[in-house]
Amino acid sequence: MNTIPEELLTEISEIFTATLFQLGENPVSLRSLLELIVSFMAVLIVSRAFTNFLKESLLVKLGIDEGNREAIAVILRYLIVAFGVIIAIQGIGFNLASFAVVAGGLGVGIGFGIQDLTTNFVSGLTLLLDRPVKVGDFVELEGLMGIVKKISIRSTIITTNDDSSVIVPNSNMISSKIVNWSYENPLLCLRLSIDVADSSDPLLVTETLLNIAYAEAGVLYEPNPKVFFVEFGDDCFKFELLVWTNRPTDREVIKSSLNFAIEYHFRQQKIDFPFNERDLYLRNPEFLLSLFNKNETAIDTNSGSKNGRKMVVIAEKMKKRSPLSCLLREVEYFENLTDLELRQLIEVGYRQRLQPQEILFHENDPGDAFYMILSGSVEVFVEAIDKHLNNLGTGQFFGELSLMLGIPRTASVRALEETILFAINKEGFQKVLTERPDLYEHIIQQIVKHKEELSERQKELRKMELVDAAEDDENPVKWVRKRLKNLFAVGTEN
Repeated sequence: MNTIPEELLTEISEIFTATLFQLGENPVSLRSLLELIVSFMAVLIVSRAFTNFLKESLLVKLGIDEGNREAIAVILRYLIVAFGVIIAIQGIGFNLASFAVVAGGLGVGIGFGIQDLTTNFVSGLTLLLDRPVKVGDFVELEGLMGIVKKISIRSTIITTNDDSSVIVPNSNMISSKIVNWSYENPLLCLRLSIDVADSSDPLLVTETLLNIAYAEAGVLYEPNPKVFFVEFGDDCFKFELLVWTNRPTDREVIKSSLNFAIEYHFRQQKIDFPFNERDLYLRNPEFLLSLFNKNETAIDTNSGSKNGRKMVVIAEKMKKRSPLSCLLREVEYFENLTDLELRQLIEVGYRQRLQPQEILFHENDPGDAFYMILSGSVEVFVEAIDKHLNNLGTGQFFGELSLMLGIPRTASVRALEETILFAINKEGFQKVLTERPDLYEHIIQQIVKHKEELSERQKELRKMELVDAAEDDENPVKWVRKRLKNLFAVGTEN
């Protein structure tokens, strides 16, 4: 009774072990194929599990960034798969030497059919090893912008700002020009072109744009936002606002927010955008006038009133001045500066935001910046004995002598509330002095008016051994000139 089942099992065994075809010197059976498939599946499962653990756990603990984690994981996965396949083939008794001969013969013919696949494969290895682009980078490719989510051997997946996943062949990533906004420097520069009416005050436009930029949450204080007067257009002035952000994925949101703010603040400051005027020429004006003869007088009257109102508005705008420029003119060293010189001061300056009780600087810190309070208030005090000296509010300034003469701070300053400061540091002040030698001489004349204070500061510097012997002089004018020359590398000794 057991004869039939035994014969059936024997037949089934013979079917599985029977040679289907020869691969070089190696016979291929159904059993060897099944063993090979199971081995391949096991290799894939093990490689995926191991690299996922590596990428999501071990490499994270080691502090490796996302892009490097992905590259390491992908390369190791394919190495594990490659070695696993070789071991699996040898494990079922295949002779790889003879198999290589057959594969070499087939490879010539197959290679022509999978050229694109091979190109993408090599390109994928280049991306993973050379890493011009890595996972997490914000890139722009042929009008496509987004974050690189995955780099495989064949393709790269980019997630756009609208959450669409775009699969890009690796060959395109290598051969096309890519703007990698995250390469080395993760900051993104945004450029906004703004045209204003030619009746606008360029100084007011510059300050308004800078105020808008500093007030935007997504804009960085460093690098400082910049405003360029690009050119004179037809009935307009062309400006460009440059800001930097570390949130490249929000670039459109930030630009939109800035545009809204520009429209609002320009309206508040009475800064007009240019409007295009068009002249209409008629072939038969007499015929048209005959049709509207009754309204001719009204049209002329209205036209005149509009032009009159326009002239009044322009006159009012010309009288309006930049608030910050007015504040800077309250500083005696800057009171006689022209609008161009004031604009340069505003451009080299920057905004600094302080939270309540935040210390701006301590006594004896280097005097490397001049500050003006745009909003809020600060307390000036002696920290060593916790003695209150003064409170300063909006429009007041401090630190000008410390900056100009390189004198250490004589007191500490902290914010009493949320405060925004306009600041000019040593580098910015040096740039202005270098380009404006007349300002250099004017400042010297203003400084030496305070002979008593100047003498006290000079004595303090001598005690602290901060006065170079070559610059020391009993004549305050000569000493200040030498001091400025040494600190800012400008001017000539008289």
